[in-house]
Amino acid sequence: MWCDNCLLLLPLRGGAIAWGVILALYSIAGGIFLFKWGQFWFFTYPEWQIYGGVAMGVGAAAVISILALSNRSYIWTRAVKFLWPFIIVIAAIRAIIMIVRLQQNKDKIQWECDNGGQLWSPANVAAPVDPGTLPSGFCGAGVSSLNAAFIISLLVDLGFQIYMFFLVWRFQKRLEHYQSMQGPFGGGFYKA
Repeated sequence: MWCDNCLLLLPLRGGAIAWGVILALYSIAGGIFLFKWGQFWFFTYPEWQIYGGVAMGVGAAAVISILALSNRSYIWTRAVKFLWPFIIVIAAIRAIIMIVRLQQNKDKIQWECDNGGQLWSPANVAAPVDPGTLPSGFCGAGVSSLNAAFIISLLVDLGFQIYMFFLVWRFQKRLEHYQSMQGPFGGGFYKA
């Protein structure tokens, strides 16, 4: 027996579009955050840009999913269903590396907070230079609290991506199972 509504939090198509909008918005915002302030958290040069690029890729996949779902396109739905597993694996690897690097950089981030948000580097420890500052709100919460928030948000992000993949897969299966029905347009659901 096939369950059309199993594990759905919202109606399939509309809920998947709404889920994709949320996923796209926070992924793109996270990518912009990493591009702008990532060097205060990750200290090896291209590291924060790679993480921001992966976040932008997740946002782009969510936007493509939104377009595929809104057009009821079988071809685009299959394309994003093929794309999501690769993105989820890349995002999972990114999350693991980010968590490890945040754990390694706790002392450096604490140093930044103790020195007025100044960017940490071996040269700055000896003679401070001002290439910009970490926003003061980040240090007010405490490094351990921010570290926990980053880790939780990375894990929630993976959960959201896996659920988006499930929704796209489920919508594709609905298109396959009910392809002979005409839908509400052009004569109703069952054209006699």
